[in-house]
Amino acid sequence: MKIVYIGVLRNAQPDPIELCCERELSSYSRFTRGSIAEFTTMFSKLLTGRTSPGQRQDVQEKDFTFHVYASSASPGITGVIISDDEYPSMAAHQILSKLLDEFTTQNPSATSATGPVSFPALTSYITKYQDPQNVGSILKIQKELDETKVVLHKTIESVLQRGEKLDDLVQKSEGLSSQSKMFYTSAKKQNSCCIIM
Repeated sequence: MKIVYIGVLRNAQPDPIELCCERELSSYSRFTRGSIAEFTTMFSKLLTGRTSPGQRQDVQEKDFTFHVYASSASPGITGVIISDDEYPSMAAHQILSKLLDEFTTQNPSATSATGPVSFPALTSYITKYQDPQNVGSILKIQKELDETKVVLHKTIESVLQRGEKLDDLVQKSEGLSSQSKMFYTSAKKQNSCCIIM
């Protein structure tokens, strides 16, 4: 699980403006980092322009998932996280909510900004939240619930398998019943000649 890009954009006309962003491209070769950086900016602007205030969306593109949230409290301000497809959507959207709240508090005039806006906390966001467990207690609870669902699912599957096996045992026991009755009658005949004291 990895976050590749985290940014705050302004949905300006005709083109959205990237106000601030951070990228984590250390796992890519030096030759491809420039192209990936352009890709992240281009798609972030595209999705910012197509996300209405208050709307959240996840868009899958190849190995990446774009998590987008357009703030309803600060119209025109949108947060974008680009992660690999394994990163939990719930965690990404919690980060975006927190990020946009903090950003708009520190930069109230960002809704009319025409260029980059300083937001040093973004560096700590991309570092800290590489591990989605750092997002908060809600995500930890969700993970525990998901694990519980898996355990229950496995338990139901094992019950179903056990049920099938129990059916086989019942059929075998019915066969054993008739065999045991025959054994009992033949044993009774054989023992009838002997007197037990």
